[in-house]
Amino acid sequence: MTTPRATDLSADDARRIALRAQGLLGTPDRRAGVRGVLRHLGAVQLDTISVLARSHELIPYARLGAVGRRTVEEAYWKPGTPDEAPAQPHAFEYWSHAACILPIEEWPHFAFRRRAYRDRPHWNHELPDGVYDQVIKQLRAEGPLTATELGGAKRTSEWWDWSGAKVAVERALMYGEVVCVERRGWKRIYDLAERAVPADLLHDELDDAECLRRLVRLAGQSLGVGTRADIADYHRLKGEQVDAVIADSGLVPVTVEGWGKPAWADPAALEAPPRGRHRTTLLSPFDSLIWERARTERIFGFTHRLEAYVPKQKRVHGYFAMPVLAGGRLVGRVDPAREGRTLVAKQVGLEGPKAVPAVAQALIEAASWVDCTNVRVELVDPPELHAPLTRELARALT
Repeated sequence: MTTPRATDLSADDARRIALRAQGLLGTPDRRAGVRGVLRHLGAVQLDTISVLARSHELIPYARLGAVGRRTVEEAYWKPGTPDEAPAQPHAFEYWSHAACILPIEEWPHFAFRRRAYRDRPHWNHELPDGVYDQVIKQLRAEGPLTATELGGAKRTSEWWDWSGAKVAVERALMYGEVVCVERRGWKRIYDLAERAVPADLLHDELDDAECLRRLVRLAGQSLGVGTRADIADYHRLKGEQVDAVIADSGLVPVTVEGWGKPAWADPAALEAPPRGRHRTTLLSPFDSLIWERARTERIFGFTHRLEAYVPKQKRVHGYFAMPVLAGGRLVGRVDPAREGRTLVAKQVGLEGPKAVPAVAQALIEAASWVDCTNVRVELVDPPELHAPLTRELARALT
């Protein structure tokens, strides 16, 4: 078989292709809404931190604008449409890049991971005898339940000190015997997969190679263009797993100016030049555009690091620094907080004076989305841009 000739892309071509693939360049499909964003991205990361909003809310906001937060939750977790009987879920939660919301139709393609978990010889939490079977029996008898309803999520106040029921149901989730197709008040609602997953999707029939081909292809589509490491990171595959299937994944080899490593692209992304309106927005630190730090530096020349878990005295950019996207580039970052109806920019980093209008716009739009009527700026780096940013905010808010 003849290997396809690599396509040469400039660094700007690759950047624009990546932005379009992530839904941040061009007109968003508002009719498809939040569910369309989920299917376009293939995975939306969940995280417990909530500053402006939780990360899974910030992802569609960045692409669609001020979509209602209740609308976001219902789009992920509310099953079916009014004319469907019985109602079918649109999404499930599972381990992909991290804990992620995934389109329900991808359930069969995570069979390889469910099998790997079942074969795993060691677990960090001990499982008391009989508890696993008891949890399954209780779910079968009582229907969907939280960990608390199953007997308690934790034994003590320590986050890691899980109860036996929590250990059991989380293990069942990994195995695929249990599924989460809803969160309520941030709590997982567990149900039997045989009851919650549509019958045509409820199987582990696909072998590992077929699962991996699908996930590599999905990663390539969601990235637009990426290196082996980029593609592997998207759904947290191993490099050798990517190597085993990439030739049959449908992705095509390309070379990208300045990357210095082989890359692959979604052929559909190469067919039409990426054009359209650029989003100006704050990005969640867990946004899939910037999941992989080396890729973010390679494409945008921007160093991104979440510092929420860094000791306060060692933080450089702040607890929840959110990169600012404007004009297809990352032009700064904001560490936000809320005080009543005021959005507080505790720390702002700007790439230069030209970033001021974009950062002001991103702050005002975010404030409006979370029902804040005022924006206050505290620290700015460089300091001489504090006054111009404050003036720009004041002008835009009047």
